[in-house]
Amino acid sequence: MADVAEASAWCSKRGEKFTPTRRAVYEILARQGQALTAYQLLDKLQEGMPHAKPPTIYRALEFLQRVGLVHRIDSRNAFVVCDDFPHKHDSAFLVCQECGGVTEVLLDHVVDQILMRSEAEGFAVTHSTVEIRGICKQCQN
Repeated sequence: MADVAEASAWCSKRGEKFTPTRRAVYEILARQGQALTAYQLLDKLQEGMPHAKPPTIYRALEFLQRVGLVHRIDSRNAFVVCDDFPHKHDSAFLVCQECGGVTEVLLDHVVDQILMRSEAEGFAVTHSTVEIRGICKQCQN
């Protein structure tokens, strides 16, 4: 499970505030260990913060993404904790078509190659997420 104290220290080191709401959203994602949509997160957040509304979740997720603590899985419109946030890295996400599970895998230089090729084509990349769909080991059995 992701370390909440380490995430808090990461925010402090960057001069960012790890507010109780941001912490709660991060803890939910860390505890679940799977990708959750904003509304799934809202349902879980409301268990402890009954007055939380959609903007609460979206603001927290925007912050958590900006500081590198969570990733957005575009194909599922869902979010997962970053497995290695203290280190700058490129990732791909293995997305199971059966159970919806998401696994982050660290990549060495693959995204750099994609960006270099994009630049050579005159294409200005504004965002990239590498998602690989298939069937996880558990679902194959």
